[in-house]
Amino acid sequence: MQFDPRSLLALNVIIAVMMYGAALSLRPRDFARILRSPVAPAIGLLAQFVLLPAFTCLAVWAGDIPAELALGMLLVACCPGGNFSNILTWLGRGNVATSVSMTAASSLAATVVTPLNFAFYVALNPNTRPLVQALALDGMPMLELLLWVLAAPLVLGMATAHLRPTLAKTLERPMRLGAFAILLLFVGIAFVTNAEVFRDHAGRIVPLAAAHNLAALCLGAAAAYAARLSAADFRAVTMEVGVQNTGLGLIILFNTFPDQAVTILLTAFWGVPHLVTGLGLVWFWSRRPVVAPAGSTDSG
Repeated sequence: MQFDPRSLLALNVIIAVMMYGAALSLRPRDFARILRSPVAPAIGLLAQFVLLPAFTCLAVWAGDIPAELALGMLLVACCPGGNFSNILTWLGRGNVATSVSMTAASSLAATVVTPLNFAFYVALNPNTRPLVQALALDGMPMLELLLWVLAAPLVLGMATAHLRPTLAKTLERPMRLGAFAILLLFVGIAFVTNAEVFRDHAGRIVPLAAAHNLAALCLGAAAAYAARLSAADFRAVTMEVGVQNTGLGLIILFNTFPDQAVTILLTAFWGVPHLVTGLGLVWFWSRRPVVAPAGSTDSG
């Protein structure tokens, strides 16, 4: 990848600003809600941090996926939910409170869980083990990085919302939208700059990213169905597990594996199918009443 240190610093700042902007809408009650009504968020977090990485590890091993592609799929599977899932859940008439509490908890937990999960699964999988051994993956720098670009902005944003609620309300929308637009521009430039690499591997990257995203949605839906969640929680958990924070994945890759162009492009492209499928579910759900899935004890 054609990427210089100044661009890397800019990407770190963009993600940190996005997290700060997202945290301006979070309150301590979003975490307290998990303690009061833990079932739906717990099921979603289980699917997100346990089932999806484990399934991905088995899938890339069974499918004999090349190491550079498997590495990207494992990283995305270990990332927390993306903030856009909250908007999609709202549009799809799901339980926004469940979605927000899951995003808040997963973003905070990701500072520790994501590097540990990633290091564990890439070492466990025989396809990726030689690659990470050759590149000497070290979890501590990754943990330190996530503390700065994820945890610190999250805490700072929540502190701003608590101490200066008027300022937080004013800043929230322009910061989130502005940082998101800049991130899209950043990724777009990366694709244009490395168009030849993407063209050479698009035949593998596109179907793998799409299939992996579909699997994530199905795992979220299956976990919610098995737990017999209400219809609104079913939609929230499905969306939360299926929409990953791929921007965070890019941060990790650019800081730890900057030479793995195919891995980076797969991670960047993963954001396309999750938006397409997410918006598709929104269109489907928004035209239907919130009726509980079969087997639920809650009629919605």
